[in-house]
Amino acid sequence: MRNRVVVRCAILFSMALAYAGCAPQQVEVQAEGEGEVSLEARIQARLDSLPAVTSMYAKHLPTGRELAIRADLPLSTRSAIKVAVMVQAYRDADEGRLNLDARHEVTPDELRGGSGLLKTFAPGLRPTNRDLITQMIITSDNTATDIVLKTVGRDRVNQMLRELGYKETRMQRSTGELFKARWLWEDSSYASLTDREVFEKGSPRGGPEVRQRDLAFAMDSTQWLGRSTTREMSRLLEQIYTGQVASKRASEEMTDILLSQFYTSRLPQRVRFQGVRVAHKTGDGPPYVGNDVGILFYEGGPTVVSVFVYENRGSFFDVEATIGQVAEDLVNGWK
Repeated sequence: MRNRVVVRCAILFSMALAYAGCAPQQVEVQAEGEGEVSLEARIQARLDSLPAVTSMYAKHLPTGRELAIRADLPLSTRSAIKVAVMVQAYRDADEGRLNLDARHEVTPDELRGGSGLLKTFAPGLRPTNRDLITQMIITSDNTATDIVLKTVGRDRVNQMLRELGYKETRMQRSTGELFKARWLWEDSSYASLTDREVFEKGSPRGGPEVRQRDLAFAMDSTQWLGRSTTREMSRLLEQIYTGQVASKRASEEMTDILLSQFYTSRLPQRVRFQGVRVAHKTGDGPPYVGNDVGILFYEGGPTVVSVFVYENRGSFFDVEATIGQVAEDLVNGWK
């Protein structure tokens, strides 16, 4: 009788954890070892457990050790591409083309939906260019993104990427263009919508049919905000950290901005409680796309890492938990 009670209590406790969204993802992995093969097998097992297309690339900067899993597969970056826009802005600041302390008055026509805080303020807010760049990264602010992108020029961002040797990484459209394209996916009669009208309309809403169109839209590579590979995104982060794409001062400021990221549910999810600092940028399109690219700062590091999850058909909670576990595996494995 006592044994049955104990078993029943254990079952109820497990169900309670699962209901609360706290049950850890069960992944069969190779037993831990000191070799890199074990680390790669462990991480690949985690990624392969997701019902999604996954990719990751990591590099331990002190030793040059690398770990690549489908790392050259071009995928949707979502907002992770905003890192490239930040780089162009700081290069312009280095050259005297952009005054980071100059102020820009945000107008109603510049407001964008989705992530960010600027849309919640009354018209007339006057942030500095540095403020706009910061919000573009730490809250993934779409209003700030399109203002900065207009200032530096999308063509110039892509030209910079080409000159730096990035074959797959490109900014394909502004966030305003992305939101309008989603309405056009519903009906071509929305072609006349202005940016302000798109903002005021929000996103298409409805039942299963709209969700199916959301999925089709997210999976159409011509509709992506940006494209890249995990290898190239990690390389860009490494070049920021090592001062290869901008001045030392600009590189340090960009790293500090990435360290101020508000969202902690992916790469930092577990390691931030272990004294690890994470300079990173998320890329969201839940539940179908969940990315995070960053630099893990810890004793024995740093490590740059990018994880892309695309066409996810399962729980987004599992996506975020898996990315957090990958970061923890790297910190524990590369010291």
